[in-house]
Amino acid sequence: MTGPHVRIEGVSKSFGRTRALDNVSLEVPQGSFTTFLGPSGCGKTTLLRTIAGFYEPDSGTISIGGRLMNGVASHLRRAVMVFQDYALFPHLSAAENIVYGLKIRKIPPSHVRERLSRIASRLSVEGVLSQTPMQLSGGQQQRVALARALVMEPEVLLLDEPLSNLDAKLRVSVRAELRRLQKSLGITTIYVTHDQTEALAMSDQVVIMNKGGIVQVDSPRRVYLAPRDPFVASFVGMANLFPARVLQVSPSEVLCETQGLRMRAARPASGLEPGEAVTLSVRPEHIRISVEEPPPSAGSLTVFQGTIVTSLFEGAYVRYWVDTGGHELVVDDWRGENDGGLRGPVYLSFEGHKVHIMPDEDGKAARPSR
Repeated sequence: MTGPHVRIEGVSKSFGRTRALDNVSLEVPQGSFTTFLGPSGCGKTTLLRTIAGFYEPDSGTISIGGRLMNGVASHLRRAVMVFQDYALFPHLSAAENIVYGLKIRKIPPSHVRERLSRIASRLSVEGVLSQTPMQLSGGQQQRVALARALVMEPEVLLLDEPLSNLDAKLRVSVRAELRRLQKSLGITTIYVTHDQTEALAMSDQVVIMNKGGIVQVDSPRRVYLAPRDPFVASFVGMANLFPARVLQVSPSEVLCETQGLRMRAARPASGLEPGEAVTLSVRPEHIRISVEEPPPSAGSLTVFQGTIVTSLFEGAYVRYWVDTGGHELVVDDWRGENDGGLRGPVYLSFEGHKVHIMPDEDGKAARPSR
């Protein structure tokens, strides 16, 4: 990846009294796979459609490849969109669907045939070109819709939840194929989803959105392990949140107090002061569960006592909900040592370097996760 290919500066968009986008600014690197992730109504699809040219921003600018796109019609932007429902013409064959845009643009027939052959081979749909959409499986329809976009040789590929209509197993398979294809083509891709696992698995850059704005832009790893605030921590995966107060700050860590216990956390880049309200986050897979009390540790081990409320066998791990007398913590046991058979009183323990600390801008720590 090099410099920004898509640049969004101060973009706002309202529909009546509803402000869908609020002063959004973002840079999408050349050749990256960037995902807009957020809850329903957060503005992610509105932002995608504004980049595509289906909506004109009320204020702000959008540039693609250094060219200002404000006022430029969608079909002149070289930013092609694949819709959630694929929008294939039911009366046309797969081949006719794929080349429809080329014929509208009056591309010479010899070029149309060459592009069709090349993209159909790339997406493994050569064998279904004569079939109509109704004769195709969900995965085949998705590939045809993607082929129709790529055959236009766009600069930017825009994907609006294109896998949401597929069953779970096929969805995992197709997203891996899509990521491999994107890497091999090197095409700048912007993807919209509300599926956190999908965003983490596929992206170079994840853009977390909420209430019409951007909350965090980061790599998948940092979004998961170093969320900027409690919203990101709880939205991206499962997180145990602890409202706390800072007791001491050292060069490498922060000592906090929560629920009568002292917890150590890795020091964040921003400064913290004693007495400040913070929220601590611990992922379920970072907590060890046992029936015996952990031995004393020379490190920064935090130990909770609790009682198992319920558990679910998830195949690769067992998920426990544990009442600690103030918090109900979620624990994922991946080790298989307990075989999902734990009941009653248990000990929960985790190291300080697994604790992520988030300052609270309003001075109020987040409520415990449930």
